[in-house]
Amino acid sequence: MSCVPVVDDGNEVCANCGTTASNTVKLKNCTACRLVKYCGVDCQGAHRKHHKKACKQRAAELKDEQLYSQGHERPEGDFCPICTLPIPLPENRHSVFNTCCTKRICNGCNFAAQARGMFDCPFCRTRYPYPDNHDADSLTMIRARVTKKDPEAINFLGEKYCFGQLGLQKDVQRAVELFTEAADLGSIQALYNLADSYENGEGVDQDMGKAAEVYAKAALQGHVECRFNLGCIELKKGNHDRAVRHYLISAKMGDKGSVEMIKMMFDAGVATKEQHAEALKGYQDAMEEMKSHDRDEAKRIRDGQ
Repeated sequence: MSCVPVVDDGNEVCANCGTTASNTVKLKNCTACRLVKYCGVDCQGAHRKHHKKACKQRAAELKDEQLYSQGHERPEGDFCPICTLPIPLPENRHSVFNTCCTKRICNGCNFAAQARGMFDCPFCRTRYPYPDNHDADSLTMIRARVTKKDPEAINFLGEKYCFGQLGLQKDVQRAVELFTEAADLGSIQALYNLADSYENGEGVDQDMGKAAEVYAKAALQGHVECRFNLGCIELKKGNHDRAVRHYLISAKMGDKGSVEMIKMMFDAGVATKEQHAEALKGYQDAMEEMKSHDRDEAKRIRDGQ
């Protein structure tokens, strides 16, 4: 039996028994592929063996359509809450994460605040911990946010356990527990950390399938490094077209590594000149969007120029 709904005088019918939709008969889509409709679970079960192949193929197509059409914009947390510009990548080099309010402030806004004699948190005005007691005070502030179920605070604490920082003993399994909790509460960065743990087998059994699944979940929400890592996974599999599609997306969000990967693939003959040009142009446009006078000044001072 065909897996494509039969249309009779404009009315949809059950793909198994041919019952026409009416006021009394409501047909429901196959939730996986949405190619066909059924009048009930019995008909869906009876038709499964006829529909399975087409369903699986279309479900994979829908998943790909979603994967490559969504996540082209960076998430809210990637924008400085003061100047509202996207933070250049890598974020930890171009910004500061404040444990008082769990906001990431770009170096430009930090520089501008200090130039005006403001040495407290530029966002919430909390006084920064004194240098001689920085770790203990920072840990106290972040734990206070953790008790309030702040997902970014929970993820941050997981990172400190992962590397044994802020005076904590290194505990990778505890870190994974915190990453999982933070991801469930909505932290996109925690999804990245969790996927990275699965990819490298740190704190959990190594599972590349699970890693790719979690990377994709974060990439759909605009996480640039997760998108880049999906490209690397596809490249290792020899899926060059799929890898380039991922790299193009992340390049246009400001990831220099993605441009370099496409250039490498172009040199190897598995990416086109047009794709490399598109990636380079997208990257340059993204970098232009991130520029500000304060950021340039902060960089100049940091680099000692």
